[in-house]
Amino acid sequence: MDIAFNVLPILLLIFYIVLAVLVLGSLVMFIRLASRGIKALDIYIKRKGNF
Repeated sequence: MDIAFNVLPILLLIFYIVLAVLVLGSLVMFIRLASRGIKALDIYIKRKGNF
């Protein structure tokens, strides 16, 4: 039973590190997508004329 209490914090730490990496990766991908969306919108506005 003592092994479970010794291993559990290590597994939780690994889980939190993996979760943090996934969150940061998702944030970076969202920022890149938003940047491309803004560029596409700028191109669309230039083609259709200024509003």
